[in-house]
Amino acid sequence: MGQALGCVQVDQSTVAIKETFGRFDDVLHPGCHCLPWCFGSRLSGHLSLRVQQLDIRCETKTKDNVFVTVVASVQYRALAEKAADAFYKLSNTREQIQAYVFDVIRASVPKLELDSAFEQKNDIARAVEEELEKAMSHYGYEIVQTLIVDIEPDAQVKRAMNEINAAARLRMAASDKAEAEKILQIKKAEGEAESKYLAGLGIARQRQAIVDGLRDSVLNFSENVPGTTAKDVMDMVLVTQYFDTMREIGAASKSSAVFVPHGPGAVRDVAAQIRDGLLQANQVPN
Repeated sequence: MGQALGCVQVDQSTVAIKETFGRFDDVLHPGCHCLPWCFGSRLSGHLSLRVQQLDIRCETKTKDNVFVTVVASVQYRALAEKAADAFYKLSNTREQIQAYVFDVIRASVPKLELDSAFEQKNDIARAVEEELEKAMSHYGYEIVQTLIVDIEPDAQVKRAMNEINAAARLRMAASDKAEAEKILQIKKAEGEAESKYLAGLGIARQRQAIVDGLRDSVLNFSENVPGTTAKDVMDMVLVTQYFDTMREIGAASKSSAVFVPHGPGAVRDVAAQIRDGLLQANQVPN
């Protein structure tokens, strides 16, 4: 009804292209406009000024001959001041943008190895955006943003990369485990060495204390009992030690059977054997 009366409505974020007798006349902005059809005026079409997004999947190969699919997203919009160029100069805007994206990606990615391509996604996106901005500005379009959303290698390549990563991590874990076990063994050996050193030190001190005690006992006994000699005192000490040993053997609940000669003569024999051993040791030339 409005067009029959020569009035048209242009919605917000949209412009309309007005033609007079088939020739471009004006760009109509949002609002109500008079369009006298009797004078050859008509609407050729509408052009949206909203930001649009185009998702593109481009297959290419890297420098190390791995085929990948690069997923790019291009956000663009028509410029109101260049609406006539945007409407008339391009018949299919999306295909034109896709062609430029393909050209840049297939020129950039083959220069990079697979790992570098993942690391330089932003550089690839920047190169695509610069090329699109330079080309599409002549056609009345602005490139708002260009994103490289994903780089998808073949499924077998993905699986191989995951296996390489897993093997490297397992190797690192095994190395760390071996190093930890090595440290434990070293610390254990150091602990045992320190324990044995302290035990030997204790035994040495114990024996020194026994020797000092025996010496003091011999001296005190010799002074308090006239007529006794050091030999008599040592015989008595050996008898005492002999009976202490027999008591310890009998008191132990799980001791094995030990057969030793028992009797007063046995103590004399033990003492004689000890003295003979000491004398023979002293007679051995150095």
